[in-house]
Amino acid sequence: MSERDEIPLGRPAGAEPAVAMTAEVTADEIDLTDEVGLRPRTLDDFVGQRELKEKLRVVLGAARKRDRAADHLLFAGPPGLGKTTLAHIVANEMKAELHITSGPALAKPGDLAAILTQLEEGDVLFIDEIHRLSRQIEEVLYPAMEDFRVDIVIGQGPSARSIPLPVAPFTLVGATTRVGLLTGPLRDRFGLETRLEYYEPDELEQIVVRAAGILDVDIDGEGATEIAGRSRGTPRIANRLLRQVRDFSDVDRDGYIDLTVAREGLAFFGVDDRGLDKPSRGLLLAVCDRFGGGPVGLKTLSISVSEPTETVEDVYEPYLIQQGFLMRTPQGRVATASAWEHLGLTPPVSHVHRAGNVAEPADETLPLGLFDQE
Repeated sequence: MSERDEIPLGRPAGAEPAVAMTAEVTADEIDLTDEVGLRPRTLDDFVGQRELKEKLRVVLGAARKRDRAADHLLFAGPPGLGKTTLAHIVANEMKAELHITSGPALAKPGDLAAILTQLEEGDVLFIDEIHRLSRQIEEVLYPAMEDFRVDIVIGQGPSARSIPLPVAPFTLVGATTRVGLLTGPLRDRFGLETRLEYYEPDELEQIVVRAAGILDVDIDGEGATEIAGRSRGTPRIANRLLRQVRDFSDVDRDGYIDLTVAREGLAFFGVDDRGLDKPSRGLLLAVCDRFGGGPVGLKTLSISVSEPTETVEDVYEPYLIQQGFLMRTPQGRVATASAWEHLGLTPPVSHVHRAGNVAEPADETLPLGLFDQE
């Protein structure tokens, strides 16, 4: 039996969970402040991610049965799929207190050490964007995750000495949009590593209907289906679109959202029938119009649309690639035939052949290559 299994939780079984905000919250967490009431509190209320929910049910159920802290959890996936929500659910299911921070907010080892030494038995520490932790911070985190201690170095030079401070058994929940940037030693210390996938339209429809009930929005099934279909497989976007259509309906319509009002409201806010908003279409248009369909490098593309490379790569590209509008190649990003068609543009013949979007030459008058025959 490990040291983790030998230490019982100190929090009473019936205690209500609380949330402690530590360090700084991320921009995504600030964006979610309006959705606190929409966030499910239990696994049963959480829609979608069936495989992940089953794994969490077993892991958290076993921890409760043993009256021990749950093992460390790592959630990976694109933004808006529910990683922060799952951290809240883990704390709620374990009747534990949730402490929230983020990788960029932990600038010095002392920042993390101060948080760890304040944890009580069974607490849940949620670190968003955990892949952005510095190596010095990770070195402090390793012994805390495995041995529940923090090594504090006092003094400098030959007189420096390390003093271990005990840390109460806790559960670390890490969230990342770029799991490939995590170091191997850090990933290996998580008991459960899982990836959140994009949601199916019927799951998003359930989320829209649930959110509409909480927000007291009058909507019918077709309106909810239309909003869900343009939500790009992301609950956060579904909730945002619902609020936008609600505002449109309250001001310019009679407050009731049906199929027609949903389409008019989504069009008003610039969301097309494939779920692309203005920035996403702008990125596609840049590839097609400014760079002839590509290939174009990530840095060049990010400069052309005035967005950081991380935003282009983590926010816009995943859905565009999933929908078949964009391809990543060793030479750069390339627009597909579907992208040109969706934008109402005609691709140049040279791009059609370079992108491999057709099997046969579209123009028999193309010049012959070096090894081509008459």
